[in-house]
Amino acid sequence: MPQQTSPSHTAASGLDELIRIAEAQPLSPACDHFYFLRHGQTGRNAQRIFQAPDEPLSELGLQQAARAAGLLAGEPIRTIVCSDARRAFDTANTVAAALRLAPTAHEALRERNFGALIGTSSANIDWACEPEGGETLTQFVVRKRAALDAALRQPAPVLVVAHGGTLYALAALLGVPVDFKLLGNAQPLRFERSGPTWAVTPLLRHADTDGEAALA
Repeated sequence: MPQQTSPSHTAASGLDELIRIAEAQPLSPACDHFYFLRHGQTGRNAQRIFQAPDEPLSELGLQQAARAAGLLAGEPIRTIVCSDARRAFDTANTVAAALRLAPTAHEALRERNFGALIGTSSANIDWACEPEGGETLTQFVVRKRAALDAALRQPAPVLVVAHGGTLYALAALLGVPVDFKLLGNAQPLRFERSGPTWAVTPLLRHADTDGEAALA
């Protein structure tokens, strides 16, 4: 798989291992396209701090979610599946209101559990770390594969609303390189398959340049 372009040299740490784990059991959805949306920004995103599931959207994050809803309102989305973490759930509900759909939330779509690192700086995030009380990278990728596989079996086209770590795992599982510009908060993405090959395209807007914010 092509190497992923990460938002910073520090954030790249451990991503090669994530890709290696994902390549061992790639994801093969039956659908030919779907949508992905990372949640809007939170205060701890901006501060680069590992977040708990109850972290709320900031005022900017609420605005980003509303802009994403406007872009996605014109897409033929039938199903919205989201993480039950507050930042993703609230983002999904903002989009769902514009689409007149009801999102389904799943704990398995949450960001990686960084255990004892929650509340500390994520500026030098190492995806290959083994945090006390948290998930190993293998556990995280295995969980994400199962959750994404289930989500993409729903009536298509599906919109998945989740996290930056989910996007890394999803891209690796599909063999898609991710440019850091795709990692911005509330940047709607369209994944599309041509034969066995997947590609990702952003739905255009004036992107918020927060790709280097904490992904967790």
